[in-house]
Parts: sequence; C-alpha cells; structure tokens
Amino acid sequence: MKKKFIFFINLIFIFFLIGTLNLKAQEPRLFIENIVNEAQVILKATNSKEYKSENLAKLAVKTVDIKGIGMYTLGSYRKQLNDEQKKKYADLFQKYFLKTFVSRLTEYSDPKINVISTEKKNDKYTIVFSLLEATSKKPEVKVDWRVYTKNPEKPLIRDLIIEGLSLARTQKEEFASIIEGNDGDINALFKKLEEFINS
Repeated sequence: MKKKFIFFINLIFIFFLIGTLNLKAQEPRLFIENIVNEAQVILKATNSKEYKSENLAKLAVKTVDIKGIGMYTLGSYRKQLNDEQKKKYADLFQKYFLKTFVSRLTEYSDPKINVISTEKKNDKYTIVFSLLEATSKKPEVKVDWRVYTKNPEKPLIRDLIIEGLSLARTQKEEFASIIEGNDGDINALFKKLEEFINS
C-alpha cells in the first residue's frame, strides 16, 4: 500500500512537472527559441534540400497562423469573398506561403539566431526580437517575430519584421496592387497565385 502511495505521489509530481514545462514552452520568447532551435537542426548543411523543404513546411504549418496572415493580406477585399472563394483562397495562400517560406530558408545552412528580448504589446500580441548572426557571405539581420497570443497555450507567428520591414504588410500591398490593376477582380490574384505555385 505504501509503495502504491509513493508511486501515485511520484506520478502526480511528473504530471505537474510536464505541465509546468509545457506552460513555459508557450511563453512567446521560449516559443520562438524552440522554433529557432528546431529550424537550426533542419537547416544543417549535411541535410538534403528535400529534407529541409519537407520539414520546414511541417514546422511552418505547426507554428505560423497561415490562415490569419492570408486573410490579413487580402485587406478589405476579403469582405467580397463568398464561402467558396474563401476556401479556394485559403488553399492557394497556404501553398503559396509554404513555397515562398521554404525556398527562402533552404538557402541557409547552419544559421545562428539569437533571441534577445520581448515586448508585450497587449494580451493578443508580443514582439520577440532576435538577430540572425552575420556570416562571411551574409550580413547580420534583425528579425522581429510578431507572436499572436490570444490563446496562450497555442501561440502562433503572425508576422516577421526583417530589418524593420513587415513581410505581411509587404504581401498585403503586393496583393492589393494585383487586384487593383485588374479592376478589383479577385480572380486575377487567384490566377497569379496558381501560376507561382505551379512554376
């Protein structure tokens, strides 16, 4: 009976410890540090391009709010979409995002990113500041991560600010230019996305 009691207490302690570690892992700074560490393992120079591509895509799906970014990049045009168009756009944007994301990152081998500090904007957003160390071929780059924390147990990346330039905002401006250049026709954007995905 005594052994069972000790085992039970130990079990409770283990679950408590695991729970505490999981909670800590969801803090924005540690969330980004975990992503950075995982990306560094994926991007080892000894890994094949196919391995990098496949695993970077999995990492992005798990940690980035791709759907949220997609809707943001449409701006006011998202209000014009019917349910079928929303579904089509979400699918196209995810494929577009992953192809862009993977193609950019696979250029790096053994990147060293140091997380420096955080700034809590409000209950929904925290900015995590980091530096991508310089190499003999590439200069040092400031990378700020906009982390969406509405659900503190499942934070997600909503934007990357590279040297002060918001990637989500840049994408939004690019999409708006395509739509406006085609008399507000959202299908013109769909066509551009499809062309890029299939290229």
